[in-house]
Amino acid sequence: MKIIKYPDQQEWTKLAGRPVQDHYSLLKPVQKILDKVKAKGDKAVMKYTYQFDGVAIKTLSIGPAEIKEASNQLSTELKSAIAVAAANIEKFHAAQIHPVEKISTMPGIDCWRQSSAIEKVGLYIPGGSAPLFSTVLMLAIPAKLAGCRELILCSPPDKNGNIHPAILYTAALCGVSKIFKAGGVQAIAAMAYGTDSIPKVFKIFGPGNQYVTLAKQLVQQDGLAIDMPAGPSEVLVIADDTANPAFVSADLLSQAEHGPDSQAVLVTTSEKIAEQVSTALQEQLALLPRKNIATRALKESRILLLKNLEEAMAFSNLYAPEHLILCTDNALALSASVTAAGSVFIGNYSPESAGDYASGTNHTLPTNGFAAMYSGVSVDSFVKKISFQQISREGLQNIGSAIMEMAAAEGLEAHKNAVSIRLKENI
Repeated sequence: MKIIKYPDQQEWTKLAGRPVQDHYSLLKPVQKILDKVKAKGDKAVMKYTYQFDGVAIKTLSIGPAEIKEASNQLSTELKSAIAVAAANIEKFHAAQIHPVEKISTMPGIDCWRQSSAIEKVGLYIPGGSAPLFSTVLMLAIPAKLAGCRELILCSPPDKNGNIHPAILYTAALCGVSKIFKAGGVQAIAAMAYGTDSIPKVFKIFGPGNQYVTLAKQLVQQDGLAIDMPAGPSEVLVIADDTANPAFVSADLLSQAEHGPDSQAVLVTTSEKIAEQVSTALQEQLALLPRKNIATRALKESRILLLKNLEEAMAFSNLYAPEHLILCTDNALALSASVTAAGSVFIGNYSPESAGDYASGTNHTLPTNGFAAMYSGVSVDSFVKKISFQQISREGLQNIGSAIMEMAAAEGLEAHKNAVSIRLKENI
């Protein structure tokens, strides 16, 4: 990682940039797959599964026998770990559900807002070299708490035509309705438009590569909702001279190993920490199984040396990281200055991997600077908020003149009449 010392604030915007992705070159092939699946359904999904995943499958759906076999393949220790994570995630997200509260804005006027679950949601779970069964927990648990009636899960099969057993086990544990062997753009298309096997959903959740991300954005233009704009995963660490350089290096690498387009940024006020982290990175990197992936990610990553923590926090809020780790002696106090971040990890013993797996918070978060205006996935992501009002005759009398005056000023006579006709009614 390159160390950049005391850059001028005019350079910050450039330094806060992410690696540029060429979505234009992907547009035609991604759109072609979407169109083919929309027209040909299961046949097209199977065709592209063979083309991209290298396996010919006869059926897309997962049966009870495969789920049972998946359970048998997992160790007791892993099942126990999944149970701990599930319990913490459920506890944290259940606290997000609040009772309906009626507000009397005036005598005779009651207003309230009520959550209504999105009936059918699609969960996309990446497979491949890093089968993200933890993402099943992060999506399925809040969906069930919200009351979603049907959860549709798609994940790419391996070369033997199987979905990773941990994904199947976790999906069954979380009560996922239907599971399908489909990955990539074809899976997004199937959930967006529906096929004979895979139901059409109303909203799609889940991370993916640049093809999946673009596919989600394109089907959104067809009227389907998606969780949020997404890009490569990222972390920003703020560290002062009290930070442990080995801890910081491990956090940066835990992000870098996600993929070659991931980004890890260290912002520090200590030249000593900058140098120590740079050294520790190379030592830890040499021992990683995913060394090649992490090495490529670190080429687009950087260490910034700034004058003080105020500058460090200002840069972080400009960058708006997906994950923000505060390794300073006043980390909790510093966290009060955060205005843009997907999820914040406070103190030397709060690694990002805790939030990725088991602390309870959600790891499906906005990336690529979208944390400046988007939130991570929560129970609210799986519901619509519907507002209600109930007005008595007395209430309409109290507010009627204001409504009629405003309607007349806007030239909307029928709006005015909808009130006046009621007020003139003989009881």
